[in-house]
Amino acid sequence: MWSVERLLASVSLLFLLADMNFAGQIGPAGVRGGTGLSALLIVAWTSMMKGALCSSKEEVERHLEMGKRMLSAGQLADALSHYHAAVEGDPDNYLTYFRRATVYMAMGKSKSALPDLDKIIEIRPDFVAARLQRGNIKLKQGKLDDAKIDFEYIVQRDASNSEAVQNLDLLEPLRAQRQQAQQLINDNKHQEAIDVLTHVIENSPWDPELREMRAECYIAQGDYFRAVGDIRPTTKLRNDNTDGYYKLSSLYYMMGEADESLTEIRECLKLNPDHQECFSHYRKVKKLVKLMQSTRDHINHQQWMNCIDKARQMLKTEPKEFQYVHRANGHICHCYSKAGEIKQAFAACNKVLDVDENNIDALCDRAETYIANEQFEEAIHDYQKAEEVGGGLNRVQEGLRRAQKLLKQSKKRDYYKILGVRRNAKKSEIIRAYRKLAVKWHPDKYEDADKKRAEQMFIDIAAAKEVLSDPEKRQRYDQGEDPLDPEQQDGGHGGPFWNQGFNPFGHSNFKFHFN
Repeated sequence: MWSVERLLASVSLLFLLADMNFAGQIGPAGVRGGTGLSALLIVAWTSMMKGALCSSKEEVERHLEMGKRMLSAGQLADALSHYHAAVEGDPDNYLTYFRRATVYMAMGKSKSALPDLDKIIEIRPDFVAARLQRGNIKLKQGKLDDAKIDFEYIVQRDASNSEAVQNLDLLEPLRAQRQQAQQLINDNKHQEAIDVLTHVIENSPWDPELREMRAECYIAQGDYFRAVGDIRPTTKLRNDNTDGYYKLSSLYYMMGEADESLTEIRECLKLNPDHQECFSHYRKVKKLVKLMQSTRDHINHQQWMNCIDKARQMLKTEPKEFQYVHRANGHICHCYSKAGEIKQAFAACNKVLDVDENNIDALCDRAETYIANEQFEEAIHDYQKAEEVGGGLNRVQEGLRRAQKLLKQSKKRDYYKILGVRRNAKKSEIIRAYRKLAVKWHPDKYEDADKKRAEQMFIDIAAAKEVLSDPEKRQRYDQGEDPLDPEQQDGGHGGPFWNQGFNPFGHSNFKFHFN
């Protein structure tokens, strides 16, 4: 296809040749011969132009036809490409612009359609379809004065155009409602302002100012989620909207969504790397996100004291915002509980529950701490409350069953108490405690009346060591099941311990004669 640039270049070349000929620089015939050559050049140029224009027109028609086919097939991007080529080939055809504008509208790119609609009306001011499209876009953008110009133009020439008449009648009420909403905001009547703005936004959904007004009302009510829903579209409705991204990031941050906050603040810095507020916020959020991830990693790897250290750093980085302070204290509660630091765990968990008495994680962590401190009834109480709040979480149900079993078990034989060790004691502590007590209560050291008591104590000590030094048996015991109690075994018979093959006096380490 012959482009405008190629045609202009050919014209320039031909006239340059003609000028050179008239100056006597071409042809042996001098001026007369030059004049003849110039005439020949003009004839040649005219013929070439006719061919180029014919070719150009055919190319334009071909692109228009292909664009129509692509549009019918729903291939909007391909249709747009063909209409681009058609506009380039025939820049004075208003219908070509209108077809391209139609594709832009179908793609949801109203801002891109506006220049085409402006061009159409410039070429042909009385083209009603373009006027109506442009008026509708201006109405949705909240540019009521501009929309009024187009709708009035249409109605003045065709009073039967119902769409133009209806939209024209909307403009003044919308203008009044907008002013009413602003006054309600000034009077701190935020819910009433939201109700009015919602109606206005239904008619002008592409007006960023209306959405920003409603977002401020939601923020005043503490409804950050709905505020985000209004601010997000403004990042597209306004060009280079760094303030919108900063506001969006701030809202996510206040909601406790630090990862989302970091994503949005990065968008602000992409638009303006020197934006002072965005950069300052970015540094803070990035550091906090890193600490939060480190804390989670330490929990996953059961590095409890490292977890506590990172959680305390979270509190230093963000000492005010409730979401992060509460989360950091929750981590401290959990990790102290898992570490078996009973006093610190109670203090940390109580701190969380003083602020949020229905915090399920803190209730479960405190219940675990009660179990470690052998306060089984208190543990049951916390689990029952967590069950009321959480409604059937596995952690709550399993914890409650365990606490109930342990309470029942504590009324029988408590192996930890027998050896005098904590429930989180290491195997080496258990062995040391056993050896010390075995020496103290070995029956060979006692006579007559005291011997029977010593034998029973020795059996209990040996049973405690048997269970607590074996990881599998200890795990079962910690879940509320006594591996040596025949009543808790399937088909068990006989007295305690013996059905399991447990005989402290028959084992090589349990010689009856004390040495």
